[in-house]
Amino acid sequence: MKIMVAVKRVVDYAVKIRIKPDKSGVETQNVKVSMNPFCEIALEEALKIKESGLAKEVVAVTMGPSNCVDTLRTGLAMGADRGIHVEAARDLVPLSVAKVLKKLVEVENPGLLILGKQAIDDDCNQTGQMIAALLGWPQGTFASKVVLDKEKQVATVDREVDGGLETLCLDLPAVITTDLRLNQPRYATLPNIMKAKSKPIKKYTPEELNVEIKSDLEVVQVTEPPKRKAGVILSSVDELIDKLKNEAHVI
Repeated sequence: MKIMVAVKRVVDYAVKIRIKPDKSGVETQNVKVSMNPFCEIALEEALKIKESGLAKEVVAVTMGPSNCVDTLRTGLAMGADRGIHVEAARDLVPLSVAKVLKKLVEVENPGLLILGKQAIDDDCNQTGQMIAALLGWPQGTFASKVVLDKEKQVATVDREVDGGLETLCLDLPAVITTDLRLNQPRYATLPNIMKAKSKPIKKYTPEELNVEIKSDLEVVQVTEPPKRKAGVILSSVDELIDKLKNEAHVI
């Protein structure tokens, strides 16, 4: 079985985000970037499945400008066998990403498609659900545990929901999106980083895949959240009740 994993290049989670002066988005120049943390978890799960003998190949896929290859090399250094880069000059909205993935699935014919549940830059949490709908495949989102049965060709997925855990049994091929508690991603070792330089990366353009890239969304303005006011130390319960009642108006 072949597993395809989608990975995304995002501003590193530890970076303090700065808004552009024209409020058109966040500043990305001279900012540290890395693989989206949820994508790291998705890739780690695919590698664990391969190491258990249930898959023969892990293919990492990314989309975006030429510098996204660096993120793809990170995935290859973690253990992916080869990469696919769909080069696009503009930012892709989730539906466009799903359409491109659908075409790649038709080319590669994987038995399992794994994605992070969302990217930390736009927090859309849409691509996994959209690609499952386009392919007509069953989906297990927000996965916290994945168990494959190769003989029965099913995947059992524990997914996190508001009320606790829900267990689904999916016929393969299927789409799975990963949550934080699924696993702990490995670090790429220096020998594997060197080996990744020689691993193949196939390039496509959306036009070669017959996908029209367009955006149905327009970003009107990006602003910082209001700054939190300093806390106040109160001397008594009566004073607390007074402020909750007359200032906060919550009681």
